[in-house]
Amino acid sequence: MNINAIKTLGQLKKSGYQSKSIKDELRNNLIEKIKNHENVFEGVWGYENSVIPELERAILSRHNINLLGLRGQAKTRLARLMVNLLDEYIPLVEGSEIHDDPLLPMSRFAIELIKEKGDDTPISWLHRNERFYEKLATPDVTVADLIGDVDPIKAANLKLSYADDRVIHFGMIPRANRCIFVINELPDLQARIQVSLFNILQEGDIQIRGFKLRLPLDLQFIFTANPEDYTNRGSIVTPLKDRIGSQILTHYPEDISTAKRITKQEANLDERQSDLVHVPELAMDLLEQISFEARDSEYVDAKSGVSARMSITAFENLLSTAERRILKSGESNTIIRLSDFMGVVPAITGKIELVYEGEQEGAAFVAENLIDDAIKTLFPNLFPKINKLEHKDAETPYDELISWFFDQEALELLDEDDDKTYRSKLDSISPLNQLLKEHHPNLNKNDSYFIKELALWGLVAHKKLSKYRMSDGIRFKDMYGSYISGL
Repeated sequence: MNINAIKTLGQLKKSGYQSKSIKDELRNNLIEKIKNHENVFEGVWGYENSVIPELERAILSRHNINLLGLRGQAKTRLARLMVNLLDEYIPLVEGSEIHDDPLLPMSRFAIELIKEKGDDTPISWLHRNERFYEKLATPDVTVADLIGDVDPIKAANLKLSYADDRVIHFGMIPRANRCIFVINELPDLQARIQVSLFNILQEGDIQIRGFKLRLPLDLQFIFTANPEDYTNRGSIVTPLKDRIGSQILTHYPEDISTAKRITKQEANLDERQSDLVHVPELAMDLLEQISFEARDSEYVDAKSGVSARMSITAFENLLSTAERRILKSGESNTIIRLSDFMGVVPAITGKIELVYEGEQEGAAFVAENLIDDAIKTLFPNLFPKINKLEHKDAETPYDELISWFFDQEALELLDEDDDKTYRSKLDSISPLNQLLKEHHPNLNKNDSYFIKELALWGLVAHKKLSKYRMSDGIRFKDMYGSYISGL
């Protein structure tokens, strides 16, 4: 349909245009997408066999939808992507506040304009990108904000009595007619405000200051809610839940590969960072494992969840830590070191809610503990497992490496060591080179230094070596050498 050629109601009728509700638009376009095997929700990973099929079923059923899940689970993104299922353009009566359909006008303005001008009534076209409305539910939201109120200034300017419905100023919901309307964090909306949504969802009535207007609003409602809100700040009132067709539970990524894909996609990186800093795949695995550890940690409030944003901001911090080092040293490029993970601590502490025990230990301690736990989890996939209980005289693959640290003073890896110094320090540990040769003989040289450092951190996590954080770096020693030298 050539929208540039259709400027009046008469031309619209001749074109054969037929009105349809927004829910039918979404349904019809989704049917076409499914038939053509097109992905509607591009860039959303990990939901292919869980959330997305349920969301598609809800759209096919023409339901209003509640997306229920912890923070950082792409709820708002899913809602925004539904815009792609709308028709590209829809016609509306030009000048209408509530996007009146020219063939089915409902506001007094549109009805009187069509009565006056007939087929010459001017129409305009609304693009699908302008058909998305979003409101964050906060305790200060009023009925007037959402539904509308009497406007005394309009009454004075138009010299109208308060008995005339033209004095009404429509709120966000009527103005979002024929659009997708999202209310984020629904439980935060006061119960009396939630009650004002009942009729809109079911009967299409709106009531404003004594005016009862029969406006069959055509909306696709999407609500988002966090289960934590049900106990802490508020709840969704039961009659409103009853009027929401489908409630869909979202979740965090279930495996590291999915989590990595999300982090790489969402991280806000400067192109120069990607060129300057080489990131071993194992470093990405470790970064994502920190989030998995946090979700199971006794120090972290499980009800609050651990947002996917934690991995994203941690990845940005990780690259910036390495970038800062080469800016100071004047080098042209570098590789991520495990000691760079100390730079992600601020990204972790700002994203986790601690339980009482965690508060007692302190956020920085918990963050470093999560990094150690992640290393401990990945270690057995890379090197022979270290058992908690071992026979006193039993030989282990790590004996020579531990002996090396017993014989040496210490190994100090400084934060601002240039790459040549960093590599030479790790290369000087011959048992570590041998360990890598035995278990990772074909490893890329750039990645080998990260895994060497991880071997040392892993031995620390299993209490085979000791690690001390200095102001300008990290010192590794054997567990008992410092004690004996003290004696």
